[in-house]
Order: sequence, then C-alpha cells, then structure tokens
Amino acid sequence: MNCIRALVLSALLAALSTTPAAFASEFDQCLKSLRGQAGSRGVATATFDRHTQALAPDMGVIELLDFQPEFRTPIWDYMAGLVDEERVADGRAMLAEWSETLRAIEARFGVDAETVVAVWGVESNYGRSFGRRQVVTSLATLSCFGRRQDFFRGEFFTTLKILEEGHVDADALVGSWAGAFGHTQFMPSTFMRIAVDFDGDGRRDLLGSVPDALASTANYLKQSGWRTGQPWGHEVQLPRSFDTSQAGRRNKQPLSAWAARGVQRVDGAPLPATDAPAGLLLPAGPQGPAFLVLRNFDALFSYNAAESYALAIGHLADRLRGGGPFATPWPTDDPGLSREERREVQRLLLARGYDIGEVDGMIGTNTRRAIAALQAELGWEQDGRAGQRLLDTLRQTR
Repeated sequence: MNCIRALVLSALLAALSTTPAAFASEFDQCLKSLRGQAGSRGVATATFDRHTQALAPDMGVIELLDFQPEFRTPIWDYMAGLVDEERVADGRAMLAEWSETLRAIEARFGVDAETVVAVWGVESNYGRSFGRRQVVTSLATLSCFGRRQDFFRGEFFTTLKILEEGHVDADALVGSWAGAFGHTQFMPSTFMRIAVDFDGDGRRDLLGSVPDALASTANYLKQSGWRTGQPWGHEVQLPRSFDTSQAGRRNKQPLSAWAARGVQRVDGAPLPATDAPAGLLLPAGPQGPAFLVLRNFDALFSYNAAESYALAIGHLADRLRGGGPFATPWPTDDPGLSREERREVQRLLLARGYDIGEVDGMIGTNTRRAIAALQAELGWEQDGRAGQRLLDTLRQTR
C-alpha cells in the first residue's frame, strides 16, 4: 500500500469513527458560517435559507472525492465500459433523432455532431443517467468536510445563484457526487460561464433541454480551443526499437517530425503532411495502443482532466462516424467487459446467491464485494475486478 493511499484510508477511518450526531453538529455550524458569506457571494439570504433548510450532510461524497474511476481503473476496463457496441448504437440513433439541432450547433460553434454526441453518451448515457445525488446537498457537504473546501464552496454558492435565477428547478437538480449536473454534466461554475439558451425559451436548462445541453457542450469545446475540421488524433504504429522517452500529451512535435521518425497510422497510411503539433500518448505503455494526439484532444481533456476520459470521447466519436475498434489490443490477458457483459456477471452472481443489488452494469461496492468472495472460493487474488476471465468462469460453473 503506498503512502498516499494509506493516508487517505486513515482519514476515512477517522471520519467513519465520528458519530452521525457529531457530523450533523459540525455541518450545522459550517452552514451558519456559509450563510454569513451569502451576500458577498451574490446570493440572497432568503435563497440560502430556502435551499438549506433541514439539510443533512451526505458523507458518501467524501469517500468518492479520492477514488475516481478515471485514475484507478485499468484503461482496458475503463474503455470497455464506456465505448461498447450498445453505446455506439444508441449514439447513432441520437445523431439521427437530433440531426437538425446538431447541424445548427455545428454551424454556430464549429464542433462536429459526433463529438458532441460522444460527450453526451459518456456523461449521462444520452440523458438516461444524470446521477442520483441532490447537487445542493453534495456541494454543501463538500464545502464543509474533506479537501478542496474552498473550491466546492464556490460551486455551492454558484448553484444557489443558478436556482435563484430560475434556470433549473430545485427538485430536479440532481447530479454526480461532485455537483456536476445535466445531460452533459456541467459543474455549476462552468454552467454560469459557458451554458447557452439554444432553444430560445429564456432559460439555460441542461436538465430539461437537450438543445441547450448539446449546444453548451459545443460552446465549452469551442472556448477550450477546438479546431474545426481537425481530428483529435490518430492511432499509430511505432517502428521497432522506437525511443518512447519523449512520449506524453504535452511533449508535442510537428506531425512531420513524427513521420520522419517512422511513425505511421495503424492502417499503414502516412500521417497528414502538416506541422500540426502532436504528442505521443501511450495509455498502457509501449506494448499497447499508441496515439498521436492533437489540439482537439486537449480540448476534450479540459472537459474532465483525465487522458483516459479524452481518449474515450475521441474513440466514441470515431465509432459514431463508422470507425472500428482500436487496431492494437490492450496488453492484458484478461480484457475488460462491456456494460452488457457486466450485467451478465451481476445476473450470474445473483443466481449463485450473492446479494449485489440492482443489475445495472455498474460494478459498485456490492458487486465488487461479491466478486471478491467468489475469488476467495476459487483461490484467486481477491481484487473484486470483473474481467473476461471471471465472466468465463461464471458461465462455465452456473
């Protein structure tokens, strides 16, 4: 166990040893302090009182603060769940359904429909999953406990301002543990800076209006430096004994320089004959897929600061255009599972008597606990991971 993880776990154990009454008392004192700041933050005291009356902390968000899937999930698991055939098929259906709106968005903001829809698909599964936590409760809790309290206090007051201005109905304002909400999961401060009223009803509504949400996403990418007509990157093949010491998204060189070193696209085609700056991305090391990523990859990265996230968006957009899976396999003998395969794992665990809760394709705490118990029975390492090896074993032993 590394030192950082040990410190995080120690902090969590200390938090869990605190009584609910102590949490409630500390939370009430914190809210009183925040109430005194409302006016200077541009929020009426009456608005603060209306939305914090009888508010109780949600301590579950504190644990999630330090354990985000983009940074702790193997890349082949992360990509398998986000870019599967189900999400590709659904995305193509959304491209057809919202084609007129998407054409208007592309004309105004210069971001192609496939990229916008890919963000929509990854962030909320095309509007099917906004998150289940009350945004005000999450942000109030994060404002009073854990790290980065100053940041979350800013988001908390901005949320109250959004409600005060009537953009979103308070009862409908649910989202992620960190306070992101809507079809494409904007943080409140991003909403205030970037969101647009694209359907012309006088509100910037990312929960109830698909046009507003998709246009706001395109506006975000435009403001982040999106280059119209340029790809996010290319999957490439490297020459034998290629020196990868200069790999990294930030270590950009002209595409012509990479071509001069023998780098080609995986289909054997030459790289575009331009001097556009590109970085070499090796998300699973030199033995896995390799990518030259351009400025638009950085724009995707800014949406959620994780290279795995930006890669998922770019790849899903390519799949929506008709492209195929990556040509180079991930360097593992136990690949990740699609969401349907994860649901199958859950159904098979239920059939064996494990209480994993809802079959939803999400490998949460209950499912991981059941997998670890099964792994113990099988004499495997008890890491709670759902991969192809586990699925094959469950199928053979049912």
